[in-house]
Amino acid sequence: MRARYAAILVGAIFLAGCSGASGRMGTIKVGWTGALTGDNADWGQSEFNTIKMSFDDIDTKGGIEIGGKAYRLVLVSYDDHGDAGAATEAAKKLTASDHVTAILGPMFSREAIPVSQVIDAASTPCIATTATNPSVTVVDNRVNPFMFRACYIDPYQGQVAAAYAYKRLGARKAAILMKTDDAYSSGLGDFFNENFKWLGGNIVASLGFKGDDVDFRTQLSLIKTARPDVIFVPVFDKQIALIAKQARRMGISTVMMGGDGWPSSNLLAMAGNALEGCYYVNHLDFDDPAVQGYKDAYRQAFGKDPEMPGYLAHDAVLMLVDALKRAQSLEGAKIAQALESCDIQGITGRIKIGKATHNPEGKEAAILKIEGDRFVFQEKFAASPQK
Repeated sequence: MRARYAAILVGAIFLAGCSGASGRMGTIKVGWTGALTGDNADWGQSEFNTIKMSFDDIDTKGGIEIGGKAYRLVLVSYDDHGDAGAATEAAKKLTASDHVTAILGPMFSREAIPVSQVIDAASTPCIATTATNPSVTVVDNRVNPFMFRACYIDPYQGQVAAAYAYKRLGARKAAILMKTDDAYSSGLGDFFNENFKWLGGNIVASLGFKGDDVDFRTQLSLIKTARPDVIFVPVFDKQIALIAKQARRMGISTVMMGGDGWPSSNLLAMAGNALEGCYYVNHLDFDDPAVQGYKDAYRQAFGKDPEMPGYLAHDAVLMLVDALKRAQSLEGAKIAQALESCDIQGITGRIKIGKATHNPEGKEAAILKIEGDRFVFQEKFAASPQK
C-alpha cells in the first residue's frame, strides 16, 4: 500500500533514491495541532491520520534531500480539542519547546487567527488546512510572512454560495442563520450577505446564536415569517443537523445552503432526511477521480473514508515538501519564501499561492447536493468578482 500511495502523492516531490536507511537520516520535526477529542474529533483524526500516513510514505521513499543530506519528517502533535486557547498553547510549545521546523494546521479559523500571532513571533512557517477566514493570513492589510493556507477563503466561499443561490437556484430572497461568536460562521455569513445583495437579492432576515445553543426555534420562527427562497446556514455538521430538523418540524420546507463546515461522515445520520435537496459549497468533489488514490489508500489503512479536512491536510503536506525541496534549507524564513512561490497541483485543485495574501488563487469550488444518503456533485463553480 505505501509504495502505491507514495506514487499517488505526486511522486515528483519525493526524493527517489536517497541513500541511507531511516536510522542514518536527519530529522525534520513538523508540528500539528488539531481536535482529536471533542465535537470535531472526526475531522481532526482524519487530518492526523493523513499527515502521519504521508510522512511514513515519504520516509519509505528515502526521505527529502536538503543540502546533500537525507531527512525524514517526524510529526509532533497536540490535541487542542478544537479550542482556540488550547491551540495557541500548543503552538507555543511547538515553537518554543519542540523547536519544530514548520507547523501544519490548525483546522479552524477561531484557532488559526491567534496561532498566526505565535508563529509570526517565532518565525516558524505554518500552513493552515481548512481555516478560511481572511484574518488567518492578513490582518490590517499586512500579510503574516509565515502564515499560509491550503484552502480558499471565506470571501470567495461566500461569493460562490451567494452566486449559486441567485443564479442557479433562482433565489431572490435569502435568510442567514449564523453563529456570531465564531469567526468562521459569522465571517461567511457576512460575505454571503454582501454578495447576495450585490447581485440584486434581498436579505430578509439575518439572525445569530452563540455558544453551544441547541434551541433555534426563536430564530427559525422569524425566518419562517420572512419567507425566504433560501436559508444560508454557515455552521458545522452537528449544528446544521439540529437546525434543519427543528426547521422541518416547524413546517419550514425552504432549501438550505451551507459551506464547507457541513460535510462529515456523520451529517446524514444526524440530520436524517431534514437536509434532503439542500446544497453546500465544498473544496472538492469526493468522487472526483483525482482523489480516489488517496481515498482508497486511507480506507485501506483506517477502514473508513477520510473526512474533508484530510484532503486539505494531504495538500498541505505537498506544499510543505515542495517548499523544503526548493528552499534547500531548514530556516523558517527561507521555507516561507519558497511557500510564497508555491504552484503545485494538489488533489483539491491547483494551489498557486498569492504573495500578497498567502492564499491559493483561482481555486474553483465544488457544489454538492444532498440526495438520500449521498453528497451528489453538481458542478465546479467560480463566481465573478465584484466590480
